[in-house]
Amino acid sequence: MRINWGYVKIMCLLLVIAGLYGFSDYRSGLRRIEKLNVEFVGEQNLYITERTVNKLLIQNCGSLKNVSKEKLVLNTIEKVLDANKMVKKSQVYLTVDGKLTSEIVQRKPIGRVESGSKFYLDDEGKRMPLSQSHSARVPIITGEITGKSLEDVYEILKFINEDEFLRKNVIGIHIEKEEKYQLKFRMEQFVVNLGSVDNLESKFSNFKAFYAKANKDKSLEKFAMVSLEFNNQVVCTKI
Repeated sequence: MRINWGYVKIMCLLLVIAGLYGFSDYRSGLRRIEKLNVEFVGEQNLYITERTVNKLLIQNCGSLKNVSKEKLVLNTIEKVLDANKMVKKSQVYLTVDGKLTSEIVQRKPIGRVESGSKFYLDDEGKRMPLSQSHSARVPIITGEITGKSLEDVYEILKFINEDEFLRKNVIGIHIEKEEKYQLKFRMEQFVVNLGSVDNLESKFSNFKAFYAKANKDKSLEKFAMVSLEFNNQVVCTKI
């Protein structure tokens, strides 16, 4: 019987490769975590700090340093981080040099409620607790806080954040009652009665036209109230 040495060589080569791969995988499983690394993605205002993240991991997962790779359950670590009320989402991975890296996207506040209980309203319209590490410079929300009024305020804040002029100048939203909202501006004394959240684009367009003209005429300080409640009209009350 003639031996096919080419076939034998291929089989030997495959066995060697499989052995090397298995040994490498075994060694990789024994690799231990040498350092914990926390990276914040996007927003740099830290509502949750690196120290808090490390403390959170220790409390829920124990000390992770010197733990072998095979004992890590990355999904479990991500769930621990995602459960924190300051975290929008996280991703955890182990680098080749033994660093356990946690990439964290924080929640982003767009308004701060200061009526009874205090909390942020985030960019998804959800309640977010205040942070001991950083105070966001966002419009202050006061007045009659209800589920419906917060939904409306969220729509107003989304519109404000998409407009450079409004984003720079609106510092407060007061809820007189549902569908009756007032805006407070940074430099002006007058109050803007917005009414409901219907036709926001038209209302703000009319207001900016009024503001540009009154600013040019140097008459802004003469007004105590500006109403946008009526269709395609800006009604002003002088001091």
